[in-house]
Amino acid sequence: MQKILFVHNNFPAQFLPLCKALSGRDDVQMAAIGAPNARSIAGVSLKKYMIPDGELAAAHPFARRFEAECRRAEQVLYSASNLKQQGFIPDLVVAHPGWGEMLPLRPLFPKARIIAYCEFYYRANGQDVGFDAEFPDMGVDGHVRIHLKNAATLLALDDADAGLSPTLWQRSTYPAEFQSKIEVIHEGVDTEAIRPRDNAALTLPSGKVLTKADEVVTFATRSHEPLRGFHCFLRALPAIMAARPKAQILIVGGSGIPYGLSPPEGHSWRSFFFREIEGKVDTSRIHFTEDLSREDFLKAFQISSAHVYFTYPFVLSWSLLEAMSAGCLVIGSDTAPLREIIDGSNGLLVPFFDIEQLSGRVIEALANPRRFAGLRRAARETVVSRYDLETVCLPRLMDFYRIAATGRAARPKRAAASRKR
Repeated sequence: MQKILFVHNNFPAQFLPLCKALSGRDDVQMAAIGAPNARSIAGVSLKKYMIPDGELAAAHPFARRFEAECRRAEQVLYSASNLKQQGFIPDLVVAHPGWGEMLPLRPLFPKARIIAYCEFYYRANGQDVGFDAEFPDMGVDGHVRIHLKNAATLLALDDADAGLSPTLWQRSTYPAEFQSKIEVIHEGVDTEAIRPRDNAALTLPSGKVLTKADEVVTFATRSHEPLRGFHCFLRALPAIMAARPKAQILIVGGSGIPYGLSPPEGHSWRSFFFREIEGKVDTSRIHFTEDLSREDFLKAFQISSAHVYFTYPFVLSWSLLEAMSAGCLVIGSDTAPLREIIDGSNGLLVPFFDIEQLSGRVIEALANPRRFAGLRRAARETVVSRYDLETVCLPRLMDFYRIAATGRAARPKRAAASRKR
């Protein structure tokens, strides 16, 4: 029997498709380690660790993140040791390196094959940091802190037998010497469940019902923040709403912790940027919905007339592919993560900071919906052909993990000359 251990603070996260596919098999036993917010799923024995309290101020500012990661690593060590004492010694370990959770895994399980989920490698230049000139540069000390955010990831990559990234661009963020070690396979989209639906209707908390017969502009992110272009979207609304007096603006999400900069004290990013357009828009036509059910979240895409998705050069959101699978006309930012997916035949890209072009594209989409029907079809076809869970991604993931779990488990020993240093 093959034993697989998953380690992710927010389990099951990106590992859900594989866990579901393996659940119930007689030849596989699965366990997982996660933080208190991790979720149990059928077929996986989950151990939760407690995030340790402690004052980090005594550590050097450059080292505080790594110290916090080491404290998590200690908790993972306790949980994994407990599994080992109970007789669960994994043949394969699949883990996310981003929070230090992988640090104890190689010493504890020296014969296991270890796979690192390579989501993003931080850089002080050329990616999200410094992309938006509206926000001040963090200076050399800030660049050092950004660089040091990779410390646990680099140690994990050295320990790992292989890595896995969901997109080519995300793999490209990693140092060149590690990229040959990283396979690119997306987690996949359930295109059967997420598909166009002409009769979709979304009831808002106010009781108002929106359908495809309405002009609905959608924007959906975990957190409304500059990194996801929230400020650009809001700044485009006065022109859009003036040109299209029946347009309804549906803004989904917004309560998550920002990936990027935190907002000024006393504000959320929503309140901070919304001040710019107050008095310039009909707020009765702007609908913020933070806690939609999964079903209603998909309905938002199914009724969308134009879906705006912007991002700095950063991790691509699952929601982009889900919107395309639902047949959305995506108007996205012309940034590297989107160029990998959208090429002009299956969606529209505009310069990130060009508010006039963004508003013009949205107005055009609302005024001439039939003109863009082909792009909507092509958007779904792109996801079905390249990212479908059952026919494309899951078979590739299963093959990858099957191959990764075979062969010599331990890493090659370092050369004697290296050990003498």
